[in-house]
Amino acid sequence: MGPGPAPGPARPTATDILTRVDESLYASALAPFQAEAERLRPAGAEVLDAHTHLGLDEDGRSLTPPQLLSMLDDAGARRACVFPLHDPERRPGYRIPNDRVLEWAKDCDGRLVPFCRLDPAEGPLAESERCLQAGARGIKLHPRAQDFVFDGREMDDVFGLAESAHVPILIHAGRGLPPLADGLVALAMRHPQTVLILAHGAICDQGTLTSRLADHGRVLYDISCFFPLDVIELFARVPAERIVFASDPPYGRPAPTLYLALRVARQAGLDDAATRGVLGGTMSMLLDHGELPATTPPRRGPAITLSGRLARVYGYTSLVGPALFGGAPEQARAMLGMAIAATRDPDPGADGAALEAIGAALGAADTLLQGEDGIRAAIDLVYRSAACAATEVLDAG
Repeated sequence: MGPGPAPGPARPTATDILTRVDESLYASALAPFQAEAERLRPAGAEVLDAHTHLGLDEDGRSLTPPQLLSMLDDAGARRACVFPLHDPERRPGYRIPNDRVLEWAKDCDGRLVPFCRLDPAEGPLAESERCLQAGARGIKLHPRAQDFVFDGREMDDVFGLAESAHVPILIHAGRGLPPLADGLVALAMRHPQTVLILAHGAICDQGTLTSRLADHGRVLYDISCFFPLDVIELFARVPAERIVFASDPPYGRPAPTLYLALRVARQAGLDDAATRGVLGGTMSMLLDHGELPATTPPRRGPAITLSGRLARVYGYTSLVGPALFGGAPEQARAMLGMAIAATRDPDPGADGAALEAIGAALGAADTLLQGEDGIRAAIDLVYRSAACAATEVLDAG
């Protein structure tokens, strides 16, 4: 008896079908944002992400070099500054995670620029000296994770080393911190040649830090922020030449943050040269030549203008991400439903195109949230929708 007929293709399961539908839905909702980013990105602009992580964090997040490189590719980004997460094997003094990052960076054809992470309670000066000799090109400090303030002798030593070695210090200045401006400002002003990168738009103390460090001249602010208004306000407080692109993987992603950066730059009236600087030109100049560009006055006026329709959309949309990160999916979907309702308007006026794109994206996000594998894609669409709503009205100066 001869062989029977060859088996046909396996029948797709319900899960397979849902996965394909979700991927198609995500791609369709994402397409208008991607096309706009391509239009807004200046020709020849290099994207350099100033704030990324590798390894494992105590909170369970992790990121490998191939995963990070894939994220950079999705955003058309060439390089990134990289440092360890809050690694369970960080003691003593982050030596093991720092060595891992240094080795990973060597294998990535110059795309990953290694920074060393320090714990001020565990020999920070010796560890930074060791890492700089091994090829580190910057220093990372995290006052929340390491629970320290900036008034100790060890910080003066580290700032002095960075000043003499001509390497930047990136400092977590986002959520979860008490006001830290007094100690940090005093320390920074004692080291006027040290380049600082205040992460997350310095939102922990943005008003005080941007005001009191205005005369320092070598303080940069990265835009790895979840809320677009934090980034918009930054352009009213500091020169565009001191604002740098950053996305904070694995917590953020370069591609959606690039969309935010391009929208804010357009809304604030930046020309192509200034936009190139924000996306990567300023960080490239710093890393490759040890210099920073000359500054111009802040580009934005003191007011942020939103249309009433889009302000409602932004308000509800901005509550979705925190609810998801806080483990409250029902609240997230309730706020998402309100945001979707706010996009339905029979008389949209000049906001019609934006409301249509945002409505489609948020509707797709709502569907994606119904599956465990769709949360990251949903957050991406919610993030871009909030950025669109917050920046649709051009700045009047």
